[in-house]
Amino acid sequence: MFPFSEKIQLGKDLFIPASIAHDQILKLLTKDRVEKIHRVVDNRTFNVVAVLENIYDRGNASAVMRSAEALGISYVHSIEPGEKFKESQRTTAGADKWVEIKRWKSSAECIRELRMQKKQIIVTHLDATSIPISKVDFTKPTALVLGNEKDGVSNEMIEAADVRVILPMVGFVQSYNISVAGALAFYQIYMDRIQRQGFHGDLTDQEKMILRTCYFMRTQPSSEDILKEFLQRKL
Repeated sequence: MFPFSEKIQLGKDLFIPASIAHDQILKLLTKDRVEKIHRVVDNRTFNVVAVLENIYDRGNASAVMRSAEALGISYVHSIEPGEKFKESQRTTAGADKWVEIKRWKSSAECIRELRMQKKQIIVTHLDATSIPISKVDFTKPTALVLGNEKDGVSNEMIEAADVRVILPMVGFVQSYNISVAGALAFYQIYMDRIQRQGFHGDLTDQEKMILRTCYFMRTQPSSEDILKEFLQRKL
């Protein structure tokens, strides 16, 4: 589900149409930056989302978000029930600036939202009923769930899953590090979508314009002030 509206909020009761904001901030950016944002937006999807369930190490969560962003997955649900997290010096390398994050206090709340959005819930889980991730059709609206480092996904999430998948492994180890599992899964999703439908990014032209506007504003630190001044001149 696309998370942005056609109007950009600049204050409590101040809004500007995204199309106007787009044209105003566009003037301030370099040609190379604009072209990069266009390329990125063309390969974005919100129909496939990542779900991080109770990840213990914040460095691992950051690494997963970085991989998701690099492969065009633009929305991350983070289930954080309140347990203590292990801090890390690792960062998202700026990925959190370009990925939308929704935080939940429980898996049940997140599951309800995913069901409402009619997404198939795919969990990574070592189980006799699990199938290779390559068998899944990721052109469908999908939520890929990655569990925590110690216990994996919760029983609640496993019960809610439409499909349980395993990643390819031919060595002695039985599982990947969570950040590696995320990167492998997101690459599979990217390749599956291209092979099945010929493209990965699936935004409409209007959605692309709105998302470009958001990225333009995140690139230009003074964008809100510039747009407020523009509106004042028009009054």
